[in-house]
Amino acid sequence: MKSVVRADAQSAECLVFTFKEGALSALGHDLKIRVGRFDLAIDEQEGAVSATFDPTSLQVVCAVRDGAERPEALSERDRRQIEDAIRDEVLDARRHPEIRFSSTSVTREEGGYRVDGELTLLGRRRNITFQTREEAGRQVAEVRLHQPDFGIRPYSAMLGTLKVKPGVHVRVAMKLPPT
Repeated sequence: MKSVVRADAQSAECLVFTFKEGALSALGHDLKIRVGRFDLAIDEQEGAVSATFDPTSLQVVCAVRDGAERPEALSERDRRQIEDAIRDEVLDARRHPEIRFSSTSVTREEGGYRVDGELTLLGRRRNITFQTREEAGRQVAEVRLHQPDFGIRPYSAMLGTLKVKPGVHVRVAMKLPPT
């Protein structure tokens, strides 16, 4: 009998962190963004992980400054404008309505797993590797993605004097059932 563990935004969390740079970066914000719709499947018997993420479901949680969350730093209008730009300009969600990950190998390591696989984003496939670790009763995976590797031109404004760094940080955390 197969043992597949499934998770979505009700039972797990997927966050994306972006970081600002440029001559006018003091005017911008690092951002904490939540993926509102996704599906994770872990096939314990096969040692496989697959996931799909809906790029239209990204929601700005808050601005971050010096590592501290600053919910008051963005108005609701600012949040919506940023979400629209992510969906329409950065991720081109109309043409690419799904982000997909599929593992090629999963290896148990001390405290977690090493996962190798393929990520498809904006129609481009790239191999990625990440480790998971146990943290507060959850398995946590963190990966840094370089946007240009997927054909994404990092967002910029004010003639390029304010822009998002090419590297974004993705964090997925889910509670696994006892083994």
